[in-house]
Amino acid sequence: MNTIVKEVMDNLERKKIKTRYFETKNQVMEQILQETKNVTEIGIGGSMTIKEMNLHEALEKDGKNIHWHWLVEPEEREEVRQQAAKAEIYLTSTNALTEAGELINIDGVGNRVSAMYYGPKKVIVVCGINKICSDLITAMDRIKKQACPPNAKRLGLKTPCAATGACNDCLSEERMCNVTVIINHKPMAVDLNVYIVGEELGY
Repeated sequence: MNTIVKEVMDNLERKKIKTRYFETKNQVMEQILQETKNVTEIGIGGSMTIKEMNLHEALEKDGKNIHWHWLVEPEEREEVRQQAAKAEIYLTSTNALTEAGELINIDGVGNRVSAMYYGPKKVIVVCGINKICSDLITAMDRIKKQACPPNAKRLGLKTPCAATGACNDCLSEERMCNVTVIINHKPMAVDLNVYIVGEELGY
């Protein structure tokens, strides 16, 4: 663990946000499987980090009911988003994490960001070291350049960023930068946990 990660973790703890560090994604996956042993319903927010880990598959093999809109047909997605937000544990990642311990996220629908601060009893945010930024400005810059454009392209959205790889602050009907949320401190009604992994994960 380097000094920057240590500083981030210290600042998260000051903000009453629980945090742990794992060298590898396999280690954090083992921890989450252990924590969810007595849990039946698990919600997942849109997250390439979770997908890259194949965490949902491991949880399904463990007999869990997974509520993740990425796994269902378009007409079922809204219902599944609602179910995920009511799950006992909600898994997701963050678009950026500042050295001051702030979680910055941008959403199209808003289901992921809202569930991070209200709804589930417990939220686990898995964050690769590639998402740690010095401050809010660099965090927003990272999201606009490294997260949203490749995600829009992956989803096949008809947005300028999907075509050019750069944010144009567009007015597209399929714009995904609709809701921006900064979590400055532990939300009152949620047991918020940030698990930092010493590998690059997600966008």
